[in-house]
Amino acid sequence: MSNRTFTMIKPDATSKGYTGAILDQIIKAGFSVKAMKWTKLTKEQAGLFYDVHRERGFFGELVEFMSSGSIVAAILEKENAVEDFRTLIGATNPANAAEGTIRKNFAASIGENAVHGSDSDENAKIEGDFFFSKLEIF
Repeated sequence: MSNRTFTMIKPDATSKGYTGAILDQIIKAGFSVKAMKWTKLTKEQAGLFYDVHRERGFFGELVEFMSSGSIVAAILEKENAVEDFRTLIGATNPANAAEGTIRKNFAASIGENAVHGSDSDENAKIEGDFFFSKLEIF
């Protein structure tokens, strides 16, 4: 088990001005930010990041969406980070997300679900390394 996870605040949430409120909720839940950047993915970068989904029917739509606007990428730290963050963000479908979760508070739909959260320690490391060099992680 790792004490770090990776997240992205997605284009739907950044465009609606939810970035500060989402970061506030993350910090109030006990996570500390170890790296963070505001950026915009190209279609190529989004395709590389989500390559694991390439064979799925929603891949093209996902790449279009994730390259449609700015995102905030971050590495977060807390004991049991991956599992605790997945609980904090809630179910992918905001209609099924628990009250008080990030997706219940800020997501519009399954496709526009406000945030990404790593699903394993291994993927948290891979995803964090996709966005940040060792010099950018504290």
